[in-house]
Amino acid sequence: MSEDLPLSGIKVLLIDDSNTIRRSGEIFLSQAGCQVILAEDGFDGLAKVVDNHPNVIFVDVMMPRLDGYQTCALIKKHQHFRNTPVIMLTSKDTLFDRARGKLVGADQYLLKPFNKKSLIEAVIMHTQEKREIDYGH
Repeated sequence: MSEDLPLSGIKVLLIDDSNTIRRSGEIFLSQAGCQVILAEDGFDGLAKVVDNHPNVIFVDVMMPRLDGYQTCALIKKHQHFRNTPVIMLTSKDTLFDRARGKLVGADQYLLKPFNKKSLIEAVIMHTQEKREIDYGH
């Protein structure tokens, strides 16, 4: 049955300190066939990036200890993960926030609260390009 799902085989890491956001993201992405890994802060998220090698990473901007910008910058500085798409989740969508996200290498911004459609579309956008590139070699 999972072969019928559009995102089957895609591994997604969702890093957010909000239990509600993690749960709703997990439900939406699982329903589309993704394997979902959850982390509740940047440190936890970084460990899970290394352990799980996700295809796409969603990271909340506002988190305690290590915020989303710092987490994204660390992921993008790592040679094995610099090409992994990082999508920033934020409730603040200002030009300054977007510029700061670009500086640390964020691939996309997604406004919270997100819905199933926007989450799935973001994953498709960042994984379809990669699949085409992988097959193109």
